[in-house]
Amino acid sequence: MDSKIRRPVSWTPQEEATGGRLIDRLDGIFHPIEKFVAFLSALCIFGLMVVGVAQIVGRQVFGTPIHAYIDAVEMSISIFAFLAIAYCERLNGHVRMELAVGKMRGRLLWSTEIFGQIVALFVVAILIYYGWTHALRAYEYGDSTIDAQIPWWPSKMLVAFAFFTLWVRLWLNLFGYLRLFLNPDAAPIAVPLVSDVKQMAEEEAAEAGALEQEKNKNKNKNKGSAAS
Repeated sequence: MDSKIRRPVSWTPQEEATGGRLIDRLDGIFHPIEKFVAFLSALCIFGLMVVGVAQIVGRQVFGTPIHAYIDAVEMSISIFAFLAIAYCERLNGHVRMELAVGKMRGRLLWSTEIFGQIVALFVVAILIYYGWTHALRAYEYGDSTIDAQIPWWPSKMLVAFAFFTLWVRLWLNLFGYLRLFLNPDAAPIAVPLVSDVKQMAEEEAAEAGALEQEKNKNKNKNKGSAAS
């Protein structure tokens, strides 16, 4: 999957007619929200790590474990497991099976992606509905953790909110695929793109710094051969 969001340098009348500028603007508006929510999720994970270290030190060294630590860990699962789900979709980080899709091109590819987005929108809408009703039920019945009696409904509502952000991102993906179906020659905007294995390996190697190290080795070899 190509994680880069591609935007055209200039907008042609045909691209504007198919909604390219509008989709790009909506993506630019929604992405900071996704990024902020993902930052909160990462901040929660970091805070949980700090509290975990304090829990181990307090229990093993001072014999005073943190009260309601287990309850807090249980409630925080909804934060770092679901809160960044839309941001992950935007960066194409979710696992996809592309054995067949990777071989498709043109309108066949975009129509297949449109079908997938419609199915995903239907499934996520069901998850939002039942997640929200489950959170309301927990609020009405006073559902809480066993040890510290912490209410469960805020954590459960975060799950519904996370799925809602994913639902909005899927709508943006759908509009982007519809635009490409109408104009296959247009530049892809705000949609996951299929990358071949070689390209994915090169991108992962570049992120790890392997390609840069290989270039430096080649430069040193070239300098050594030139000197000799």
